[in-house]
Order: sequence, then structure tokens, then C-alpha cells
Amino acid sequence: MLEKNEISFSAIPVEQPIGTFFVGVMDARDLVDVSVADVRRLHENEFDEYIGIQRRLSPPRTKELKKYVKSVDATFPTAVILAVKEENADWDSTTGKLTLRGTDGTALSEVASIIDGQHRVEGLTALRDEAFQVTVSIFVGADVATQANIFATVNLAQTKVNRSLVYDLLDYEKKRSPQKSAHHIVVALDQMESSPFNQRIKRLGSATAGRTNETVTQAALVESLLNLMSPDPMSDRNAFLRAFQPDLPSDTEHDRYPFRQMFLKKMDTDITRIVLHYFQAVKARWPDSWDDLERKGNVLPKTNGVKALTRFLKPLYLKIAGDNRDYVPTQNEFKSYLDAVALEDQDFNIKTFPPGTSGESGLYKILMTSLEKEKGEEASLL
Repeated sequence: MLEKNEISFSAIPVEQPIGTFFVGVMDARDLVDVSVADVRRLHENEFDEYIGIQRRLSPPRTKELKKYVKSVDATFPTAVILAVKEENADWDSTTGKLTLRGTDGTALSEVASIIDGQHRVEGLTALRDEAFQVTVSIFVGADVATQANIFATVNLAQTKVNRSLVYDLLDYEKKRSPQKSAHHIVVALDQMESSPFNQRIKRLGSATAGRTNETVTQAALVESLLNLMSPDPMSDRNAFLRAFQPDLPSDTEHDRYPFRQMFLKKMDTDITRIVLHYFQAVKARWPDSWDDLERKGNVLPKTNGVKALTRFLKPLYLKIAGDNRDYVPTQNEFKSYLDAVALEDQDFNIKTFPPGTSGESGLYKILMTSLEKEKGEEASLL
């Protein structure tokens, strides 16, 4: 138990479009004192069960940082980002001090939720009497949706954070966005018993405890669906945050993003049904390959195969739906075209489809060749 119940430090308010937050300098031990409980909880709960927005700690990374903070030239130049409830923070504009304090319901060690930087905080626990100051950005009174938005904004363009996790965090957002819709569709495909992807999707980009058949990352599926829904997902997201409704797509835009009109009309369930029917048809067409997850070189049920299949969904959907932008093809309609593809289960091998993107490209080319042949045969009958 900490003997003190509050910590004060110099800070300045910063005004940005998201609102006002504080940038300050904390003693490393004080930072540990107000946030260490938040770090510890990450060890005890799976991400989906932990109501927060942080990554799980990496033991090798924390071990490395605990050694690093004691080195003669250690530095953490970027800010640790914290969220604090309004009742646990007090700003004194006269002294330029921000005070964080515990309350009856919240101990001082629990007042700060770490939005970004939990590995650095854990590394700082190794310090004893060493002087070490840390820059912090503190958001006071930010709800979980805002915290998730901050984390996603900070980390989406960076490689240090798994993209699947960032997309999962977008679920906390209250406003509509292509990213959130694609996320919900992927989660539905993972959860529905009738889905060929049932319990096969790596929700956080790494294996889920208790599962053995996760072959596709959430990020891969989300990003593949975004390519069917939006020319600029971040611009769409910002438009909805400003309560602005984008225009329905032109014919040219519809040809490039065939699910865009359905997305803008909030027809996410129909998009889900289309993707579900399509991959049910894929499974029905190549059942052995879809379910043989261990066979070496079997690209079909894995990330590169699914990405190729989702790319092919665009021209195939446009072919079947024609001018009806809201059309939901049946499984049999999709399968009638897949049946014409000159591939059988035994063809999904490492010789035909080498590992990596070359296998993905090869599968897509074969699928497109089949569709172009169908178009040519239909044209000759006219």
C-alpha cells in the first residue's frame, strides 16, 4: 500500500480537436505509483475480458527494458499516454500543477489507465533511487471510446503494434466507420457456427487460448473488406465523426468499391451475408482443401488464399449483381461460377502456389482467367 494519496507535477494544458489534455513531466517512481495496477491487470486477464484498450505485456520486452532503464544513457523521449477520471485529477492554473489523487473507491495506484506505453512503465519498476523523469500526456475524463480512438490513432501507422489489435479497439468507437463495420463483419464471421471462418480468425493477430485452427488474421480480413467498401476509410471515419453523410458512389466508384453503397446505407448485415455466402460456396467447391489446415502448401484456407479469394469477390459480385447495388447473391449463385474454375482440391499444393504473395497472386490470376472465360462465352452467345 502506498502511504501517500496524491501526486503533483508540472503540466500544461494542450488544446487539440479531440479536446484539452495535459502534457507534463513526472518522476518515474510517481508514474509507476499511479499506473502499476493497470499494468498488473494485463497479466491476469485475456484481452477480450479486460475492459481496457491495452496490449498484453511481452515478458521478453519488459525484461529488456528493465535492464535498459539502468544503463548510463537510458532515455524514453516519447510520452506515456494516460487516461484519468475527472474525480482523480485536479488542475491548478495558478501554479501550473496537475494533481492526481486516490479516492474512496480508487486507490492512487489505480487512478491512471495506460493508453500507450505500458511496457515502458513496467520497465521503470526496476528503478530504485535513480533519477528518471518521464514525459506524459494525460487525458482527463476520456471515455473508453475516446481512449480507443487515441490508441488507434497513435498506433495504426506504426509497426510496433499488431494491426489486428488496433482494429479490435475500433469496436469501442461510438460513431460509424468503415473500419468498425469491417471489424464487426469479421467478428460475426468468426462467431457464427454456419461460417466457414468459425473460430478460425486470429482476433488479436496471435493465437487465441483454446483454439488450434486459427489460420487467418483479423487484420488481413478487415483490410480486404475495406478495399470493397471505401476509397479512403479514414476520411469516411472523420466524416461520420462530424455527422457528415458521404454521397452514394458513382458508377465508376461502385465498380471499384462494390460494397460502398450498402455500407453508406447501413446495410452491414447484407454485406456480412454476401461474404458468408461467398465463402460457403468456396468451402463447398473445395471442401477438402478448406478443412485440411495442416497440409503444407495448402494456400486456400490461409491468409494469402483468403486475400486472393476476397480480391476475386469484387469482380464476381459485380458480375452476378449487375445493376442491383443492394443484391445479396446466394451460395449457389457464387458456386455456379466457382465450379467453372479449373482447380481441384489436389491442386492446392506448394508447387502450384508457392508460399507468400506469389501464391496469392497465382490463385487470383487463375480465378480471374476463369471469370474472363465465362464472360467471353456469354458474349459469343449474344
